[in-house]
Amino acid sequence: MNIETLKQNLREIPDFPKPGILFYDVTTLFKNAACLQEMLEALYELYKDKGITKVVGIESRGFILGAALAARLGAGFIMARKPGKLPAEVLEETYQKEYGTDTIQIHKDAISSDDIVLLHDDLLATGGTMAATHQLVKQCGVRQSYINFVIELTALNGRKAFPEEVEIATLLKL
Repeated sequence: MNIETLKQNLREIPDFPKPGILFYDVTTLFKNAACLQEMLEALYELYKDKGITKVVGIESRGFILGAALAARLGAGFIMARKPGKLPAEVLEETYQKEYGTDTIQIHKDAISSDDIVLLHDDLLATGGTMAATHQLVKQCGVRQSYINFVIELTALNGRKAFPEEVEIATLLKL
């Protein structure tokens, strides 16, 4: 994988969504066909021999590569969404954010104890959303779970939100 090509195509937006924040915009990676293919291929190589049966993508940018990777791995794709977006019975987890709480949900029948699950999102910052999603997946009693991000903001120490035994991989560390 050519990390420099990905970094060169990653847009940085200062003061978004509020002053003092440097936002890393992955949409520029998704719109570039070569970058999109490169990321998908790198993710496939990481997980092709892990026996993944389901990929869970977190709303909404996690849906893009998550669904493509699931198809490439021959796995099912599960959406982790905000409340009110899934039509059937759900499991949910509420978690702390910087300024309050949020909730994430998956369909109750989406994952079984026979599954090996890869959880995917675009960015690891503080880890709250992914940690809550990981808790939901653990409630299903899965055999194994893995976590992946496109980008990790290492200064925010998001890995501390997860148990040490969870395998976490990122494509870009910034």
